[in-house]
Order: sequence, then C-alpha cells, then structure tokens
Amino acid sequence: MSRDDTHDARSSGVSRRRFVQAAGASGLTAGLAGCADLLGGSGGGGGGGRTVTWGFDPVAVQNNGDAIKQALYDNGLSEDITVEFVPRNQDTGAARSNYNRLLNAGETDPDMFLMDNGWTNIFIQRGQLQNLTEALPEDMLSDVNDNYFSAFTETARDPGSGNLFGVPVFPDFPTMQYRKDLVEEAGYNPESNNWATEPMTWEEWSNIAADVQDNSGTEYGFTTQWDIYEGTSCCTFNEVMSSWGGAYFGGRENLFGPIGERPVTVNEPEVISSLNMMRKFVHDENAESQFESYGGGFTPTNILGWIEEGARAPFAEGNSVFHRNWPYSLALTGRNPDETDDPALGEDLGAMPIPYAVSESNAAQPGTGGTTAALGGWHMTVNPNIQNQEDVIAVMRAAMQEDFQLTLLSIQGWLPPRPELFSSSEAKNVDVVGRYMDTLQVAGNNTMARPVTAVWSDQSSKIAQQANRAVGQEASSADAMATLQSSLENTESQ
Repeated sequence: MSRDDTHDARSSGVSRRRFVQAAGASGLTAGLAGCADLLGGSGGGGGGGRTVTWGFDPVAVQNNGDAIKQALYDNGLSEDITVEFVPRNQDTGAARSNYNRLLNAGETDPDMFLMDNGWTNIFIQRGQLQNLTEALPEDMLSDVNDNYFSAFTETARDPGSGNLFGVPVFPDFPTMQYRKDLVEEAGYNPESNNWATEPMTWEEWSNIAADVQDNSGTEYGFTTQWDIYEGTSCCTFNEVMSSWGGAYFGGRENLFGPIGERPVTVNEPEVISSLNMMRKFVHDENAESQFESYGGGFTPTNILGWIEEGARAPFAEGNSVFHRNWPYSLALTGRNPDETDDPALGEDLGAMPIPYAVSESNAAQPGTGGTTAALGGWHMTVNPNIQNQEDVIAVMRAAMQEDFQLTLLSIQGWLPPRPELFSSSEAKNVDVVGRYMDTLQVAGNNTMARPVTAVWSDQSSKIAQQANRAVGQEASSADAMATLQSSLENTESQ
C-alpha cells in the first residue's frame, strides 16, 4: 500500500494476513478509507453468453468475489450476462496510473472501473469516462440524485456541468471512537446524553478526554493521525479545520476548482485556531486565550508520525480513551476480545460524531462548520470505449439495488451509499459494525471531500507538511499557514 493511501494495516502488530482474516471474520474486508488495497485476487464469471468486465477491489474479489456476483444475479441481472472481476493493483496510486494508461490508449477492457472518490474527479476533468447523465436511464439517474449521500455523489460529478460520471458503490467516513467503560466509570453517561448521534463541541470533548484519562490512568487521552501523508491533508486536518469553519479554497463550492480562479484561504484565523487547538491537545499550549477553558496535554506527540494503524494499536490495546478512525477500526476493535488473538474492546467500544468548534451558521467559509467527517469511498465508472453499454447498464442497475448494497455491507463491510439504509434492521443486525450505524449515518450526512483537482497531489504533500510542522511546534500555526498560503497560491497559478 502506498504512502498516499489514507490508512495502512502494516504499521501495527497486526500482520497483513491476520488483518485480512480478522476483518473478514468481522464482516469488513478492508474498507480502509476508500482504499481497500491489501491483497490481490482473482475471480471468474457466472452466467453465459455476453460478458461485462469490471476492474474491482482485489481483496473483495479474493474473499467474496463469487458471493458478490451471485448478489448481482439475485438483484435482477440476467444470467445471460457474465460478470468478470478484474482485480486492480493493490496500491491505489498504481491502480490510478494503470487505469489512466488503459484509457489513454483507448482500451476497451475493462468495461467498468471501481474508482476511488479521491481521484475520480481527475478522470472526469480529463474527459476519460463515460458521461452517465447521457448514458443512464432517467429512473437510475433520479435514484442517485434523490436517494444517495449527496456530498459523496458530488465527487462523481463534473464540477462544471454537474453531469454524473460515476455511481457510488460504498462511502467511507470516520467517527470518534471511545472507551465506553472508562467514560462511564468517570461518571459520564453516553446513552442518556446521546453521544452516538448528537455532536459535542471540541471544548466539552477535550475536558472529558482529559478528565477520563486522569481518572482511568490510561497512557493517552486521544490518538489520531497527523503524519506527513495524504491522510492528514485529505482527512484529519481537513476535518478539524472544517469544524472550525475553515477551508483550503474558500469553502465547499470551490472543492473541485476551477484551479487558479478560487481563493486560497488557509492563512485565516479559523484555520490557525484549528491548529492551535491541536497544539493545546498535544502540548497543553495556550497559544490563544480562547483555549484556556479547553482540556489539554492528553494527546501524544506520536501522532506526528502515526497513520491509521499506528494510532489504532494503543487504543485497541486499552491505552487510550478516545481514537479517531474509519469504520474498519470499529469492525476490528469492536470484536469480542475472547474470540480474537488481536487486541479488541468488544462492546466497551463506543462511537460518536467528530466534535466541532463552530456551528454551520457561524462558519467563516461557506459549507463548513459543525461536525465534519472526511470522505472516502469508491464509485463505479464506465469505460467510454466499450461496445456493450446496454449490458454494463444492466450490471449497474443490479448494483444499485438496496438488497445488493445491504449484501455488500453484510459480507464485505462496505457501507451503503443510501442514508436510509443505515437505519434498516438489516444494517443494524450486521455483526459489530451494525452497532454503530446511527453514528455512521450522522457522519455520512456531514462529510467534507478532499479538494481533488489535477494539482491536488502536489498540494496535498505541502498541506500535510505544514500541518505537521505547526502541531509539532516546529513553526507557529500562523507561520506555517503563511508558508502554506504561498505554496498553494503557486500551485494554483501553474
């Protein structure tokens, strides 16, 4: 898995093989922030006659390929159409490069792609994908427009025309996970106070984190990811900044461009305050008087070198009160500790929406503020060079059925792209992850995508570096953001 991936199972004591086995047993086979890239695999087709090839996730193909195909047939796909999964590269960056090469060469195979929402927009802007607004029947388009997570669907649209170029398959968004037993021992009542669905402010949360750490004697109050990697720029910093009403490029409406015509807004008070808050959590530093009422000093400097699994390990081992991570962490950490060799918390694991600093109505940048969850996940897209469009649409129609999406949740741990399914009995009965569907639905309704354009790769590395420097006290938050402001303005003007 590449350094650009937002999480990696290699950085803890959980081996790659054991991680996949454990995840599969819990109903989640690598729903890693929209980059399920742990293993390769292969799969064969199921009907006869015509064939549709689909570039697909290798872990899903290896572990559940036949079951996923059967679910397509169970949801209306004709037996005359054979579906063949083409496992993509394990590395999401390598997969993107390979798909780019195939499409540039005019290749007709595969017919469909499973594309990371983090780079689907790049293919759209290059004109490399089939325009689904033109290709799909109106009932399918209306279904996506009316019934899918809107912010997730936006990452599959042309930012200029609004035309649809991908249909969401599964989204991925994080929560704030916590030790339910420890907070209750400290006198808090998560259920009575609706922690699962009612976001709290960072101020309230920070005081709880400090208090429970002190009461329990755990090593850490909070573990998260703040290394110099994609996960910081796309996700953890993006979440904290957005919850303060800040934005990279002047708010939600400018997420996907136009490059060079949107404002750069990182050197603003709300963004600087979000970093100073993180400094408070790590160093108990009162860079601004507004943080005197916040709890602090409960987050280790280790976060500056942690990505997902590095941050999860101490939490799963019982050494932290709170932990920010993706649904895969719920599936692994929420297993019964008596039924796994890996550290797990069982039903002592709780989850809540990520806290916030300012409300949406008080946010400085449009479309920000309130609880904010970073956005991962994958879309199905179509090769524009194909000759079997009717059969491809038939596969897509089957994949859009609610029962198919619930099957993916049950066997693969992939969250459904429809908000209404999160409250269904089928979803809530899924082992482990089903306990957290209410919290995940709140997260899904409050997502913030990464601002992916043709220059995002360059921008992302600069963002992560300066956010890391600020929280690591290598530079003041104001100086780090002034440097980043200049850097981003340069990338926007190239």
